[in-house]
Amino acid sequence: MNLFEPLAERMRPRTLLEYLGQQEVLGEGKLLRRIIEDLATKRIERLPSLVFWGPPGTGKTTLARLLALSCNAHFTTLSATNSGVKDVRAVIEEAQNLLRLEGRPSLLFIDEIHRFNKTQQDALLPAVEEGILSLVGATTENPSFELNRALLSRLRVFILEALSVEDLEKIIRKALADTTRGLGNKDLKIADDVITLLAQSSGGDARAALNALEWLSLRRDSIVTREAALEALAKSVVAYDATGEDHYNLISALHKSIRGSDPQAALYYLARMLEGGEDPLFIARRLVRAASEDIGLADPAALQQAMLAKETVDFVGVPECDVALAQAAVYLALAPKSNALYMASKQARAEVRDSGSLPVPLHYRNAPTGLMKDLGYGAGYEYDPDTATGVSKQATMPEPLQNRKFYEPRDIGFERDLAKRLEYFTKLRKGV
Repeated sequence: MNLFEPLAERMRPRTLLEYLGQQEVLGEGKLLRRIIEDLATKRIERLPSLVFWGPPGTGKTTLARLLALSCNAHFTTLSATNSGVKDVRAVIEEAQNLLRLEGRPSLLFIDEIHRFNKTQQDALLPAVEEGILSLVGATTENPSFELNRALLSRLRVFILEALSVEDLEKIIRKALADTTRGLGNKDLKIADDVITLLAQSSGGDARAALNALEWLSLRRDSIVTREAALEALAKSVVAYDATGEDHYNLISALHKSIRGSDPQAALYYLARMLEGGEDPLFIARRLVRAASEDIGLADPAALQQAMLAKETVDFVGVPECDVALAQAAVYLALAPKSNALYMASKQARAEVRDSGSLPVPLHYRNAPTGLMKDLGYGAGYEYDPDTATGVSKQATMPEPLQNRKFYEPRDIGFERDLAKRLEYFTKLRKGV
C-alpha cells in the first residue's frame, strides 16, 4: 500500500461488504447487487454496460472497481477530461486481444463520461455493441442530456445519491479506527458532535469528509475541536453546477416553493443557489416570472417587489443584492396566489393560433388616411368617456369571439375587487 496516497484513496472499499451507502441500488435483492453477486458466482459471464450518475464522492469509481473484481475483468480507466478517440481505440484493441488470446473480459471505466463529445462517444459504440468490452461510465450530469441517444440506449443508468450523514459518520469512524489504511495510529481525539459536524458539512461527499479528516491528522494537537474541524473544511463546498442540472433543479424548487407559499423553502433554495455562485440576475428573472405566473393580479405589488429586486441586483451587485432577493422571495411566497392571469394569457394566445387573424371590428380600426375613412375604418366608434356610464355598448371583439372569456378573476386577494369590477363593466357593456 502506498502511504503517500490520500486518505480517501487508501480507504476506498475493496469489497462489497466494505461499501457503505447507496442501498437504493445495492440493497438486498436490488438489481446492481444481483449483478455483482451473479458475476462472482459465474451465474452470468459478462457484465452489461452501464453508467453511474450521481454527485461527487458517492462511490461511482469504487463500484466500477468492484464490478471488475467480481468478474475478474481487466480494468482500464480513462478520464474524459484528457482522453480522446485514439485512447479509446487503443483500449478497444487491447480488449480484443485479451478476449481472443486469454478469453478474459475487459471493463473500461470512463470518469466524467459526459465530457466526451459525440465523435468520442460514437467510437465506443461498436465495442459495446459487440461485447468486446463492458463500459462503465461515471457522470455528475444527467445522462439523458449529456450522452447521445445511440450510446445511452446501450447503457443501464444507475442513480447514486449523496451519502447520508449516518453513512458519512460510519466512513469517518472507520478511517479513524483503521490502523493499516486509515488514521488508527494517529491517536486523534474527536468527539461525537465533531464527527457529526464533519459529516453534515461534507455535502454527502465521502471524499470531502476524508480529505478534511486527513487535514486534521496533520495538526500538532491531537484533540480536534469544532473550530479545528471547520477550519479543515475551510468552507463547506456547495455542490452546485451553475450550468448543469442543479441550475434547473434548484431554480425550479425555488419557484415551486413560492407557488406553494413556503417562505422557508424559498429562502433555502435561494441560499443554495447564491452559495453555489449562481448569477443573481438569473434568479431575479425567475422571481419576476413567478410574480406574474403564480400571483398575478391577486397582488399586483408582487411584480413590483420582483422588479425592485432585479433593479437592486443591477444597482449594488453581488453580494449585497442577496437580501433584496430574499425579500422578494419571501414576499412572493406569502402573497395570495392566482394563476388566472397566466391562464388568461395562455388561452388568448391559443385562441389566436386556433382562429387565426380575425378582422378587427371596423369601428375599432385606425383611420389615418382618407382612403381608410372611405372604407369605413373607425366609422361609428363611440368614445367611451363621453357616454353616460363611461362604457359604451359597442362590440369590442371580432364577431366570432363576441362572448369569448379569457380572464376569470379568482375569489382571492386583490382579484376579489377585480371580479366585482369585471362584472360591473360587463353589465354596462351589455346595457343591463
